[in-house]
Amino acid sequence: MVGAFFGLLALVGVLLHRDYGVPWDEQIDRLNGIINAKYVALHLAPELAKREENFATIPDMSQNEDLDHGVFFQLPLVLLERVAGVNDTREIYFMRHLVTFFTFVAGAYVFYRLATWRFASWKLGLLGAAALVASPRFFAEAFYNYKDLVFLSFFTLAIYTLLLLLRRPTWQRALLHAAATAAAVDVRSMGIILPALTLGFLFLEASFRPLRRRGFALAALLYLPLSALFIVLGWPYLWENPLSHFAAAFLHFSRYTYESSTLYLGQQISILHLPWHYVPVWLLVTTPVLYSALAGIGIRALLRDALKAPLKWLSTTEGRHDALFMAWLLGPVLAIIVLQSVLYDGWRHLYFVYPAWLLLALRGVQAAQAGWQRATASTRRLLRVPAGMLLILGLLHPLYRMVRDHPYQNMYFSFLPGTVAHQLFERDYWGLSGWQGMAWILRQDASPHITVGTDLRTRTIVLLNSRLLLPPAERARVEVVPSPKQAKYFMTVYRWHPAPYPPSYGREIYQIQVNGNKILSVFRRPD
Repeated sequence: MVGAFFGLLALVGVLLHRDYGVPWDEQIDRLNGIINAKYVALHLAPELAKREENFATIPDMSQNEDLDHGVFFQLPLVLLERVAGVNDTREIYFMRHLVTFFTFVAGAYVFYRLATWRFASWKLGLLGAAALVASPRFFAEAFYNYKDLVFLSFFTLAIYTLLLLLRRPTWQRALLHAAATAAAVDVRSMGIILPALTLGFLFLEASFRPLRRRGFALAALLYLPLSALFIVLGWPYLWENPLSHFAAAFLHFSRYTYESSTLYLGQQISILHLPWHYVPVWLLVTTPVLYSALAGIGIRALLRDALKAPLKWLSTTEGRHDALFMAWLLGPVLAIIVLQSVLYDGWRHLYFVYPAWLLLALRGVQAAQAGWQRATASTRRLLRVPAGMLLILGLLHPLYRMVRDHPYQNMYFSFLPGTVAHQLFERDYWGLSGWQGMAWILRQDASPHITVGTDLRTRTIVLLNSRLLLPPAERARVEVVPSPKQAKYFMTVYRWHPAPYPPSYGREIYQIQVNGNKILSVFRRPD
């Protein structure tokens, strides 16, 4: 069953990966990989690099605007383009989407192993992996979110290798965990919290297993320098000046100063001044209700055991594992709240804590099962049908929405109708719907030359990115114009402009709605 589940998941990726558009940052992320590839080539084979056809047009590392983003994932994707001989942008981005989804599948399998180990049940492990996949926003973004979903997969791997190290501290496991830590950090610098988690829980484990203290101490001494070495090796930007460059990258990430706004609870607010409840609210409104309810039950059961007899709770392996999962979930969230770090585009920067949320939900399943067994026979008979119906509805509703909303599962809101959600929260901030709007225009208009415009701030995401996935012949027919007044068609994804457009923009001839939430409109401009 496990093999069938993950085999089917990989097949779904093959069948669906061409259905998703190019998101806002994908061109920038690919360029970051190309710049780093040039930098590496100049250090390893300079003469060969200079013979490349496009060598002179590729910016140098000093001109890279994305220096704070590691390229552990982006650099191999660029090399894969070359090895596969893919040149057209349409095929390049489809290939990238497929590889990204396969990375998510691998991450889901690691999560299965992690949950199976913690709960000593492959059934609960598979249930947890299925819940991760059947989280609509995560499923959609697994195809194109190279930062947050890839980071989620590598961070989950690092937590798994940490548990291996805590179970038996050997130099091989310290080496493996150092490599996993470096992979996570070299995708997102937020991974630097992994050494803190590692040292803290190595100390905790040594406190309750005195016979292994020497092994834990040696593992820590080996892990730290190896992690630093691997981080530098996997991030070319750090090669020349590791300490200062990493400090600059992390500071830029944690103290992002770009002035922008986001729609939150019906108000346009600065991303530099988000309220403390921003992350908890976004988590709850985008996570299936059943998962959140079970996570609440799991947290309650965990806190009950922890507060009732803290030392007894921590003296068990399960208790220390649960403490790690709570630290995984709450540590980053509290750090964001206390440090007032910048977030935007929902809560995607903290997606990597979602597996911890699901592990607590599985803890809730255990607690609910125990409570069911303690209930009287009459109570079980009374509740069997309604409880079963609620469980079935809670499990099937996310799957139903994933099928119905395809390929816009990224617009999923758990309990908010679309007509309410679009008034309170950002819509298609990835800009994926622009591709479908562009394709519709080309199907309806046979003109050899078509001009399309949009808002200035969303020009890149809505139009330029959308053209990348068109067949070459269709791509040549479209001209992206800087001003809507010069365009035959005006297209919008309503980012930074949630209100309706005035009649001067023309007549609306096409729109895309997801669960009643309008995410794209095409207007025919007045002649």
